[in-house]
Amino acid sequence: KMLIKAGKKKQKTKVLINSVTFKEDITDIRNSKVFDLIKELQQFEIQVDVIDACASKMSVKDIYNIDLVDEIATDYDAVVVAVAHQAYRNLTMDYFKSIMRENPILMDLKAIYEKPTSGINYWRL
Repeated sequence: KMLIKAGKKKQKTKVLINSVTFKEDITDIRNSKVFDLIKELQQFEIQVDVIDACASKMSVKDIYNIDLVDEIATDYDAVVVAVAHQAYRNLTMDYFKSIMRENPILMDLKAIYEKPTSGINYWRL
């Protein structure tokens, strides 16, 4: 809904999902609901890149047929931080702005970042 509200066209929208493991700082991907989110976004024809500092690339590919990206692009419309891995806790709003297009959306599902004062549409649980 936030993507639509921000004027993003679904076939041209690109989202980065940051982390897919079941919990922070572990490799276990079993029972992770993040894959449901990825599948739903893909059903709307949204391009989804996925990265994870802890998950095994081979396991994610074998079990879910998803390739974890090696490099983060600089043209995302939204970033979803789904798991609070220590490797991502110190990322700044300037960093997120640097990898996102105009009118960016940051969805912080674990509420690990401070709400930005401007420049990013921010949502957290």
